[in-house]
Amino acid sequence: MDSESRFSRPIPRLSRREVLQQAGTGFGYLALSGLLGQNVARGTGQGKPGPDQPGPLAPKAPHFPTKAKRIIFLFMQGAMSQMDTWEYKPTLQQNDGKVGPGGGSLVSSKFKFAQHGETGTWVSELYPNLSKHVDRFCFLRGLHTDTPAHPEAVIQIHTGATLVQLSRPSIGSWLLYGLGTENQNLPGYVTINPPPNFGGAVNFGCAFLPAHYQGTRVNDQGYLPNLKAQASNRLQRRQLDLVQEMNKDLSTSSSAPTELDGVISSYELAFRMQGEVPDLLDISREPKRILEEYGVTDGPTGSFARQCVMARRLSEAGVRFVEICHPGWDSITTCTRG
Repeated sequence: MDSESRFSRPIPRLSRREVLQQAGTGFGYLALSGLLGQNVARGTGQGKPGPDQPGPLAPKAPHFPTKAKRIIFLFMQGAMSQMDTWEYKPTLQQNDGKVGPGGGSLVSSKFKFAQHGETGTWVSELYPNLSKHVDRFCFLRGLHTDTPAHPEAVIQIHTGATLVQLSRPSIGSWLLYGLGTENQNLPGYVTINPPPNFGGAVNFGCAFLPAHYQGTRVNDQGYLPNLKAQASNRLQRRQLDLVQEMNKDLSTSSSAPTELDGVISSYELAFRMQGEVPDLLDISREPKRILEEYGVTDGPTGSFARQCVMARRLSEAGVRFVEICHPGWDSITTCTRG
C-alpha cells in the first residue's frame, strides 16, 4: 500500500456517547485521584447493597465474642519515658546515681509511683485520673523491636513492615477487612492528621488488600478534600448518575483498570458523606464545657484536643477505626557519664 492510500483512509467516526465516555473517563480519573487515594469505597457501587450481595465493608461478625466494637488509636510520634509513666523499676530506683553496666550513671525516675486498683498496677503520679481505671486497661509488656530508627519504626508500628518497599496493609485496613463498618454513610477507617513523613500514605494504606480498605484522611480542622457539593443535591445526583453509567460501561471492557469498581463505590459513598460528615466533624457544635474539658484551643496547640473530639464523634457515629496523630511528641532522658 502506497503512502497516499495509507493516509487517505477514512477516519472512523465516534458517536456522541463514545466521545463523552472517553473524555468523561479521562476527567473522571483526574477528579477521582483524590478519592482513589482515600479509597473510601463501600457497598456494591449502588449505595444500597442487597441482602444477597452485601458490600465488602458490610459489618462482619468476629470469630470470638467481644465487647469492643470500635478503636481509637492515639499515635503520638515519640513518647514519654516508660519509666516515668507505667513501667515501675524498683531496682533502678534503688541504684540511682550508681555506675551502670555501660559505664554511665543510672538515672531513676523523678516521679513517685503507687499501686492502684484490684490488680495493684504501678502507676506514676503523672496520671492521677488514669490510675483510677487501671483494672479496665490491657498492658502489653512483651513488645520489642528490631528497628531503632524513627522512620522505619513509624511504618512498622502501623503495618508490621519496616520498609515502604515491603508494603503491608495498615492496622486499620486489616480491622476494616475483618470486621467491616457500622455506618453506610461513613468510611470505616479514618485517619486524622497522619504524619506526612516517615512513610506517608503507607501508614494508612491497604497494600495488597482491595482499595476500599484504605484509610480516609482528614486534617485536624475536619477538612476532607472533594467533599463539599458544588451544585444542588438533585443536579449533582444527575451528574453522578451520568459518570457512573460511563464508568460501568467501561468496567465491562477487558482493558478496564482493576481500581474501577472501587472508583464507582467511592463516588457513591462520597455523595452520601456530603450529608453527614461536615456536621459530624464540626466540633463547634459541642458544648463549651466539653471543649474546655478536652482542652480545645485555637492554633497548633489545640490540634490534638480537636482530634480527640472528632475521634469520639466519629466513633459514636459508627466508624470502626479512627487514628489521631501528634508528631514530635517525645522526651529525652539524659545520663551523666562516669
